[in-house]
Amino acid sequence: MKKTVFSFLFLLLSAAVLSSFTAPQQGEKRYALYGVAFYNLENLFDTLHDAGKNDYEFLPDGRNKWGKMKYEAKLHNMSRVLSELCTDKLPAGPAVIGVSEIENRNVLEDLLKQPSLQKRGWQIVHYDGPDRRGVECAFFYNPRLFTLESSMLVPYYYKDKNQPDVDLGFYVDEHKQVHAYTELKGDTTHITRGFLVMSGKLAGEKFHFIVNHWPSRAAGSEARERAGEQVYALKEALMQQDPGAKVVIMGDMNDDPANKSMTRSLQCKHKKQDIKAENDLFNPWWDMLYKVGQGTLLYDGKWNLFDQIVFSGNLLGSDRKTLKFYKNEVFMRDYLFQQEGRYKGNTLRTHAGGAWLNGYSDHLPTYIYLVKEVSK
Repeated sequence: MKKTVFSFLFLLLSAAVLSSFTAPQQGEKRYALYGVAFYNLENLFDTLHDAGKNDYEFLPDGRNKWGKMKYEAKLHNMSRVLSELCTDKLPAGPAVIGVSEIENRNVLEDLLKQPSLQKRGWQIVHYDGPDRRGVECAFFYNPRLFTLESSMLVPYYYKDKNQPDVDLGFYVDEHKQVHAYTELKGDTTHITRGFLVMSGKLAGEKFHFIVNHWPSRAAGSEARERAGEQVYALKEALMQQDPGAKVVIMGDMNDDPANKSMTRSLQCKHKKQDIKAENDLFNPWWDMLYKVGQGTLLYDGKWNLFDQIVFSGNLLGSDRKTLKFYKNEVFMRDYLFQQEGRYKGNTLRTHAGGAWLNGYSDHLPTYIYLVKEVSK
């Protein structure tokens, strides 16, 4: 790598997050840095029953005895993590955060009232979804950094030979505009979370963010492969709608980078040299799991990396006059892990073995940094 000095200037309240590692010298280039993160909040439920949802274990008289004290402790813990994401380089935090396993908008608003977040000014994108248990996805975004233009919830649909026109959960009109179907059709026996799309501008560039929580491991690989097919088609339609737009797909995929849903259905590539077109998808987490040996959740003493952020090929390259991928990281802090006992080294969960641990989540957050040259 050439010995080029990169200077970063930090403006907390402007339309861009800029970071300063060294004082800029005359003639040096300056760069803006942006964070994009994802976190599975593991069962962030309030204490009230949502009609039609199987949330009974998270009620005061339910199995988890989920009352005010436990709910407020959970909010405190989740807000602590969210408030620290990306702050090693960006004191204002990420521009965009996708989250999963939240019950409703109420818990999102309660999160933003927490002392560690209430001054961030974050906004929410959320839709009530059809999941039987009531867990959903959402976005937080910093309006100083990201300008919201539109959003939609694309439903997960099982393949149905009797209605192939709605299999993908969306349709494209005569003007190439993408629209989500707003009603459930076909087989809804195992209906689950859909795909939340948030579109707008980051650093003046068009972006489509898609946050996911794909079917569980118990549902079988085919269910997640189906999700990958739908999200791939959605990505293609959005990039045809907005040529040159950049797409970031994030979430708890319930699969690792090498699983079929990621490599075949979503068609992610993990070598930069294999990215041949701007709509190809690059997965930066392959080496993290298979070479570094780091994941985002432990099962039987083995790391998995389900919490992935992948993106379109036009975020790769050395020309930083437009936003480009800089690096990816798993958020690691000692307090997120059990420090003693039989399960020392495991993620510190809210509940385990029927006991309340007053922990965080069974997943670790992930994030990527994007960088762009600042015009003089």
